[in-house]
Amino acid sequence: MTALFHDVIFGPVRSRRLGLSLGVNLLPTEAKLCNFNCIYCECGWNSPEKGKFNTREEVRTLLGGKLREMSAAGECPDVITFAGNGEPTTHPDFEAIIDDTLWLRDEICPGSRVSVLSNATMIGRESVRRALLRVDNNILKLDSAFDDTVRLIDDPGGAYSVAGTVANMKLFEGRLIIQTMFLRGEYAGRRVDNTTRREVDAWLELVRQISPRQVMIYTIDRDTPAPNLEKVPVEELRAIAARVEALGIPVSVAG
Repeated sequence: MTALFHDVIFGPVRSRRLGLSLGVNLLPTEAKLCNFNCIYCECGWNSPEKGKFNTREEVRTLLGGKLREMSAAGECPDVITFAGNGEPTTHPDFEAIIDDTLWLRDEICPGSRVSVLSNATMIGRESVRRALLRVDNNILKLDSAFDDTVRLIDDPGGAYSVAGTVANMKLFEGRLIIQTMFLRGEYAGRRVDNTTRREVDAWLELVRQISPRQVMIYTIDRDTPAPNLEKVPVEELRAIAARVEALGIPVSVAG
């Protein structure tokens, strides 16, 4: 069963990719607000009621309180992760919130890293790129090299193109992490599969062009809003990972 995050600060939870992660949700706590509507999202489908962004002040106060509590217990998180009920970089105060978070981290839990999980739709904005370049891990989604596959899997709202997204990713000059969900199944009467030779070959070429400092590949681990999706065996993920490593790019696999 898919589920929303009902708190501004949630966890900490043990992340497959990031370690002990304290989550930060900039989006509404009772509704999903995202410019993607991914068929695999653990938060479910986008909500008809939009809700409001959590304010900069609220995020700063609650995050500071939780970090002080964890520090006092000797349990600072490995990572402070911006995720939650939608796309964090759509928040109008995203850059300022990142500034606050880095100050709190340095003051209270200097050993913790700051990560942002993003669908990369907002990286055309200079303020978003500036903020992402300041965090330890800016993790940007690229689920396919083909617009048609992205529309099927991620269902982006508004104008979106893989070519435009990749062009903006190149502006980071390698200072980013690419994250890709591999899956297969059926949705809306169509076959879904971004693990075919055609898909993987084209995706690898874009990864080569972007030249990120790391790639994270993973597959379904939780319930999904679309019912007929299949987990990709870890052996297949490792085979894809080996092709990434052949490009000289480190890769992590979460099966």
